[in-house]
Amino acid sequence: MSVPTRYTGYTSYSYLRPDVDYQAFELAAEIGREQPHEVPLPAGERGRADRLVDESVIVSLHDHPVIYPLRPEEFHGYNRAARQHTGYAGLARSGMTAVFDNLMNGEGLITSSAGWKFDEVVYDLGMRLCDLAHQDYAIVGRSVSDILSAHRDGQLAVIFGMESATPLENEIDRLDILYGLGIRQVGIAYSEANALGSGLKEQRDGGLTKFGRRCVERMNRLGMAIDLSHAGDQTSLDTIAASDKPVLITHAGARGVWNTPRMKSDEVALACARRGGLIGIEAAPHSTLSPHRTVHDLEAVMDHFRYLADLVGIDHVAFGPDTLFGDHNALQRVFTPRWERGRPRSMPQPQDEPPYVTGLENPAENFRNITAWLVRHGYSDEDIQKVIGGNVVRVLTQIW
Repeated sequence: MSVPTRYTGYTSYSYLRPDVDYQAFELAAEIGREQPHEVPLPAGERGRADRLVDESVIVSLHDHPVIYPLRPEEFHGYNRAARQHTGYAGLARSGMTAVFDNLMNGEGLITSSAGWKFDEVVYDLGMRLCDLAHQDYAIVGRSVSDILSAHRDGQLAVIFGMESATPLENEIDRLDILYGLGIRQVGIAYSEANALGSGLKEQRDGGLTKFGRRCVERMNRLGMAIDLSHAGDQTSLDTIAASDKPVLITHAGARGVWNTPRMKSDEVALACARRGGLIGIEAAPHSTLSPHRTVHDLEAVMDHFRYLADLVGIDHVAFGPDTLFGDHNALQRVFTPRWERGRPRSMPQPQDEPPYVTGLENPAENFRNITAWLVRHGYSDEDIQKVIGGNVVRVLTQIW
């Protein structure tokens, strides 16, 4: 796919300088620290994999499709300015039809260090919408028809979401405001408890609150997808039971493969699937590790895929790689203390700082390598098309 004709690749379009080649900057930054990785395939299988990428509706349930600074010490200031650079050039080569973009809004970095402010969500969203309005490749995805039209027209539908409902505070009508501004997916909690329920960091999970139940009902009525990726187990089970529509676990893995709270238990995964929901496989550093691998790479991530596909059925599995254009390990070092990157010490330990997640380093390469891996391991065209996007479209048709 060619780079869009009006491509700028710079969020604050009014600040463009005629002497700077912003596209060259982006192409250099988008691959992070390493050269792009390609899954080796025989010529015939490579042709099949390329055809599937070209023909299929491909949806990432969770990514941050922006470019981060080359110097980690600039990360805080970069986020605080709310002028994230969308990685248009890389996205144009990704093969994706749609991507759920969770903005980084919940970090509360514009006016505070960890505030989860509602005003900041609106500020961040407005900046990103302005950027999208000044190029002709990506569109704002608000419906399934937007995803299908993006596939037909060779565009990318960017679907805005939030990793946590914390900025709602106790104002349920804020859901309506966010829906009106284009938000189509909201997480119940991001690791720590809020007015709706408990996050996965909490020692005691109190489950979905009364206010949380009202929010679930409102999101069902609005047609807003509910995400449980960072919710605690009991809160997740309560939300699944309370929702009249399927719910999403947009980016996680299997606790049966890697036993940390960040992964989902069999009970939660099965409950989600039984109500028609989806589990998106995560690929961020330190997440979907596997005791069978010495490093976190595509093979480790696909251990979680195979486990969950066997557990809940292939109709309930998708991918939400949770990647970005830049040094993702450095991002975690800056924003997450080492003691919070927990991994079970009773299990074999992959090296603490893998150089990168081989094969799933950024949104430009994720789905091409996932598709190639599925081809190499003998999955049918039908099943491949389900897990790279078809399952998402089917479930969103029910939710939206």
